[in-house]
Amino acid sequence: MLQSNSTDRPSDSAADQNAGQETVQPVSEARPTDKDRVTARVLVPRVLVLVLITAATLTILLSREHLRQFAAYGYPGIFLISLLGSATVIVPAPSIAVVFAMGAALNPALVGVAAGLGDAVGELTGYLAGATGRAVVEDKQLYQRIVGWTKRFGLVPIFVLAAIPNPLFDIAGIAAGALKLPIWQFLLVCWAGKTVRAVAMAYLG
Repeated sequence: MLQSNSTDRPSDSAADQNAGQETVQPVSEARPTDKDRVTARVLVPRVLVLVLITAATLTILLSREHLRQFAAYGYPGIFLISLLGSATVIVPAPSIAVVFAMGAALNPALVGVAAGLGDAVGELTGYLAGATGRAVVEDKQLYQRIVGWTKRFGLVPIFVLAAIPNPLFDIAGIAAGALKLPIWQFLLVCWAGKTVRAVAMAYLG
């Protein structure tokens, strides 16, 4: 009996050593998966869009009172004022007032073209926000209605909403981006509608 007990002890110590060896194992480094790469590709453009919108908003906030001074630079100044005015809806820039006033001092048609181009470029913030899924729309019912119009009639609602002064075009831009409409088509139709509106305002000035 004593011998059998003495022979069991070495086996127990060997088992303990093996157990200790099993617990100490190198941990392999985690490699990025395909899901992680897809997430990064989605997040990067969303962050860039957010930075763009924030920068445009801060520009309006910091220089709102001085934007009218750009009108002294003629058509490029009108383009810049219209661009900044359309890039954000948080604090509106005096773009309509400038177009109205400059229509009496410059060629109204060219004033409308410059303002329409600036408005169209500025509206890309809403389009990109919709395309990247970064936009937050409070009026879901109105958004779905504009999406339905766009699906049914194509770019016609975009043109109509751009040509008529109204606060709904930002939602239309978001809808166009979410529907993945070609960006050049959105820009072209948006510029056409915005130009019609700007030319009318310039001739009234």
